[in-house]
Amino acid sequence: MILGVYWCFKFPDHLYDFTFFKFYPGYGGHADNPAELAARVQVENITDFLIKLEKLKTNFRQTHVQVNINGNQLIINIGDYLLFDYHFQLATEIEELLIRENALLLDSSIPFIIQFNKSYPPERDEFKSIEHRFIQMVGSDFKKNNAENYMVRIDCNLPLQHKQNLIHDLVQICQEENLNVFYYHDSDFNEHCNLMLFFSNGRQKKENIQQVDINSFGSKVRLLTQKYSLHFGHFGSFKEYPLQGPHVSLMLDKEYIVNKK
Repeated sequence: MILGVYWCFKFPDHLYDFTFFKFYPGYGGHADNPAELAARVQVENITDFLIKLEKLKTNFRQTHVQVNINGNQLIINIGDYLLFDYHFQLATEIEELLIRENALLLDSSIPFIIQFNKSYPPERDEFKSIEHRFIQMVGSDFKKNNAENYMVRIDCNLPLQHKQNLIHDLVQICQEENLNVFYYHDSDFNEHCNLMLFFSNGRQKKENIQQVDINSFGSKVRLLTQKYSLHFGHFGSFKEYPLQGPHVSLMLDKEYIVNKK
């Protein structure tokens, strides 16, 4: 699983700039369509261009590229429910290829009849369902450059005396499980503590894509229930809800992940 900074509903303004590609936001709910980068272009030699595109794509094994073809016209789509930096890096490199090939940008309103298509699927790891019910997968509100963050949330409570030792152990687990972002909100009351824990990573670029084994991470967190009388969920009423924070233990790309106070 890949966690970290992504874009889905808004374009990463002031971070990327495209000539050929346009950004189409994803939609949640019943619409349920992924976000997409799409370019409609004309090239001189389709066969030669596709050979170069396929070679370029080998450096972006996590991405999916769909090419619809009509004569010497193409519609190139890069889509996913979470667009990480490496998706936009791929679009940038395809744009450089299009410029070298003297491609022409086409008006999207002109009719386009698909004669055939080429699909370049991602090399995904085997899908594994999340085994631990206490793990919630959540997004965030918008941060710098319209970024959001895909992360793990865990709600829990424990005796206050064990809080700092728990945080220390969670930092160690993060370091073992390829997680570079860990922060939390808390509420201390009557020698007890409610915690809202968040785990993630920073921006995911093609040079350093971080894979997280979510079930291995969850198994190590579950073991802490035996060590600290840790219970999942929050204890008490709404007035004990963990709103203090965020308290940062591990962080990368902070301006893309947490709000400034």
